[in-house]
Amino acid sequence: MELRHLRYFVCVAEEGNVGRAALRLHISQPPLTRQVRDLEREVGAKLFERTHRGVELTNAGAVFLDEARRILELADAATERAQRAGKGAVGRIDIALFGTGIFGVIPILLRRFRDDYPDVKLVLHNMTKAQQLEALEQDRIDLAFNRLMRPVPGLVSEVLLREPLFIAAPSDHPIAKRPEARLRDFEGNPVVVFPTGTRPSFIDYFLDLCTNAGFSPNVVAEVDDVVHGLALVATGGGLCLVPRSATNLHLPGLTYRPLRDDPCPTVDLCCIRRERDTSPILARLLESMRETAAGLDGREVCADEKVGKRKRARKKA
Repeated sequence: MELRHLRYFVCVAEEGNVGRAALRLHISQPPLTRQVRDLEREVGAKLFERTHRGVELTNAGAVFLDEARRILELADAATERAQRAGKGAVGRIDIALFGTGIFGVIPILLRRFRDDYPDVKLVLHNMTKAQQLEALEQDRIDLAFNRLMRPVPGLVSEVLLREPLFIAAPSDHPIAKRPEARLRDFEGNPVVVFPTGTRPSFIDYFLDLCTNAGFSPNVVAEVDDVVHGLALVATGGGLCLVPRSATNLHLPGLTYRPLRDDPCPTVDLCCIRRERDTSPILARLLESMRETAAGLDGREVCADEKVGKRKRARKKA
């Protein structure tokens, strides 16, 4: 039994006339009559009774009509879902996350995609950079977010956007009394850095920034992640450099101040995937994130740029 047999049967039942059904199906009447008879033989029951006006369903035919319609609806739904999956609109993506991006940029990027493609299931995993790279190589995840990526054979790392940087300080620290800060404010102060683990990391980036600024920071603690780092800062344990996303973490006794060095330092947010992955769902996600990130870049302006814009605006006025 084929789906076309069911479609022919339903059409004849709805029209109540083989001739009209043939016209609707764009086939001649004799082949349609043969198809209906073949279906009755396969079902093992008479489905139609002939009348002077055409045909009427038997009791068996009425039962079969309900089931045939249900089967056709399921087949149509399966076809539609398969087509949507082929276009990247249905399926599942496993994504690995990391520290600071979880608190700001990453949810924004994924929310836009989820709104546009509600039938794609996003499964999130918390992994270190080393765990992310291993999971990608073993096909256990489809995409990872991280920062400061070095080239890895077989993997593609794409910078989605760059986030401005902030100093996290205890609320009673002199920096908290100023609207902005500079890298030099770290000099002579105890400093907390993160994350421990695979290098290079945000720690190395911070140390390089300080070296280029002409001083060596007094690092008193290296912690696993931004949450532990900010908790230590809030207790008065030192200062910490964080991306803008981390400023969404609000703890008692903690203050954030944007850097206004020139040039304004930023840190990248990368998405990492397998080079050989041609999944249409992943392609849709990447396209969506690029569009969303492009819009965010316009708002991710660091402090010195904001100050410059305000000064230029005052001059024009």
